[in-house]
Amino acid sequence: MGWTANDIPDLTGRRAVVTGANSGIGYCAARELARHGARVVLACRSEQRGTEAVRRLTSEVPDAQVTLRLLDLADLASVRAFAKRYGDEGGERLDLLVNNAGVMAVPYTRTADGFEMQFGINHLGHFALTGLLLPKLLATPGARVVSVSSGFHALANIDPGDLNSERKYGSWTAYGRSKTANLLFIHELARRVAAVDADLVAAVAHPGYADTNLTYASARMGDRRLFEQLARIGNRIVAQSADAGALPTLYAATAPGVRPDDFIGPRWQGWRGSPVRSWRAPWTLNDVAAERLWSASEQLTGVRYEGLAAAG
Repeated sequence: MGWTANDIPDLTGRRAVVTGANSGIGYCAARELARHGARVVLACRSEQRGTEAVRRLTSEVPDAQVTLRLLDLADLASVRAFAKRYGDEGGERLDLLVNNAGVMAVPYTRTADGFEMQFGINHLGHFALTGLLLPKLLATPGARVVSVSSGFHALANIDPGDLNSERKYGSWTAYGRSKTANLLFIHELARRVAAVDADLVAAVAHPGYADTNLTYASARMGDRRLFEQLARIGNRIVAQSADAGALPTLYAATAPGVRPDDFIGPRWQGWRGSPVRSWRAPWTLNDVAAERLWSASEQLTGVRYEGLAAAG
């Protein structure tokens, strides 16, 4: 028997933020964090879906301490507003930031700031959010940042000369690049944290193949009904539940012994099973590529990580 949600330690007094917490893995992770005593902010784009998630969560965990706050990762103004409000309301501590929200294999569209949608939401929005909340994280002993990547990161390395896929766009290639960016971001964050000896662990997780709304949402955005039907069939036959898919995230967020830059995923071929350290593509450990992506991300978002200089 591997690690389960029952192994999560007591989180009483801890504060957590989970992006994309209205459904799927984000919802399951937020619920289990709250079940074990954490005060959780559900950071959601839709007020209606977020409110429904709070209602559902508190019906499952009656003593849960949860709050809904609106966050649109496709709009840097929304990211800044969320971070400011957390700073005004959240006190001095932030024990856990789970960068979970994302889109997958969508047609070419742009964020409010003009970035390719998958790169903008999956990477740049979370890069900006983490940087803006960094003072709270660094002020909290034992804090963690967990970004949710995917086994599909192996589809593609980033193209530093075309981060926004303006020259050529393939929906799955762009998704793979955005998930590679998640890994490179945490790799560089972990290096910079170590360079200043800060008490912060940055790690990555992936859910394997989990039955969530992510696949269906991407199909609807592209009006790809056949793809949606095939996804539903595959999810019924192959996928593990969203609860099981959330376990790698919860492990990275709470288990003792998680190391900086760990990549946690399901045990069996990276598809399903209890959480363990996972295989990752070699290019996600490239220091030069990670630093270049970091510099480009600072320029594109205007968010600087004060106190975390280049690791050298």
